[in-house]
Amino acid sequence: MATQEASSTAEIGFFARMWRDYSLTIAVGTMFLVSFVLHIIFGWFQYVADQQDQNSTPTLLGLHGYITYFGEWTFQNWQSEFLEVLVLIVLTTYLVHKGSPESKDGDEEMQQALQRIEQKVDQLAKAQK
Repeated sequence: MATQEASSTAEIGFFARMWRDYSLTIAVGTMFLVSFVLHIIFGWFQYVADQQDQNSTPTLLGLHGYITYFGEWTFQNWQSEFLEVLVLIVLTTYLVHKGSPESKDGDEEMQQALQRIEQKVDQLAKAQK
């Protein structure tokens, strides 16, 4: 059986194997890169329009250059997104919201659920005898 798995793995190509093993990472990474490139392009258009409205010359580098504004916009957005995800993960780890599948149940509720399951199993075992 191991030989059969090895031969089937060897038959598929490198890219097919990479897609099979890492498709989620590839898909999310591709979406991130595409959105980041679009953010760069449309951010530049917005920066140029803002500079022209203020009768200034758009520049790429420097204190008032595009790189400075792009960095501020990007990190401000990432800060809010990562903070939101971090708070959601940390809070759902430690806090309870009864009935929510994302929230952990309290120890007491978990014990009660286990006792109900054990009782049902015992009843089924007695009924089969």
